Amino acid sequence: MSGFLDRAKEQAQSALNQGKQKVEEVQQHRLGSDLLKKLGAAYYAEKRGSGTPEATQKALNALEAHISAHGDAFLHS
Repeated sequence: MSGFLDRAKEQAQSALNQGKQKVEEVQQHRLGSDLLKKLGAAYYAEKRGSGTPEATQKALNALEAHISAHGDAFLHS
């Protein structure tokens, strides 16, 4: 009986870890998408005359830092 409970506990812990990993992936995907949207908005504002090249560069740097840390999977979905 003890072996069964140990296996069940291990399986539950494994499922919990997989769930946490998936939540982290979704959060990073959303953050990447938000950064990409901010870059687009900054670029659009710059081209319309209400933004600055510095704001566009700042948004680009933030996006590139995110990609370096978490990859670019959000760009492909």
